[in-house]
Amino acid sequence: MKKEEKVQKVQKDLVYYAVGRRKVSSARVKLVVTAGSEVKIKDKMLKGGDVMVNGRMVADYFPGEVNKKLYQKPFEVTQTMGRFAVSAVIIGGGPTGQRDAFIHGVSRALLKVDSEKYRPILKKSGFLTRDPRAKQRRKAGFAQKARAKKQSPKR
Repeated sequence: MKKEEKVQKVQKDLVYYAVGRRKVSSARVKLVVTAGSEVKIKDKMLKGGDVMVNGRMVADYFPGEVNKKLYQKPFEVTQTMGRFAVSAVIIGGGPTGQRDAFIHGVSRALLKVDSEKYRPILKKSGFLTRDPRAKQRRKAGFAQKARAKKQSPKR
């Protein structure tokens, strides 16, 4: 059997899309259900449990053990590890904002898979809440930053 024959044809009802955000980061997440076979996403073969972010594997994009625990958490709490192949495009912000936007996007995509089953679990874990905190705008008359005051002369 050739490798091309093993590749699963992705049906429209087996793909779930969602958007996650944090600060200025935005993550467009594509969740593909894999039935024990491989799926072709952006010229790469992914099997269940594989995660690709901006064309790179997630372990390369978010290195470290702490990051790994955090981005796998939505799958752990819903007990869906290895069931999906995930592809995400993340723009804006820094590493922490991008990671949290990815987590938010994956959680929202899992809701579309089975809302009644996963919503209470994800809600209790706090993955469905969008973190609204953002950098303050600069105010007129202040020095450089939003709250920094200009130095006053002593004499």
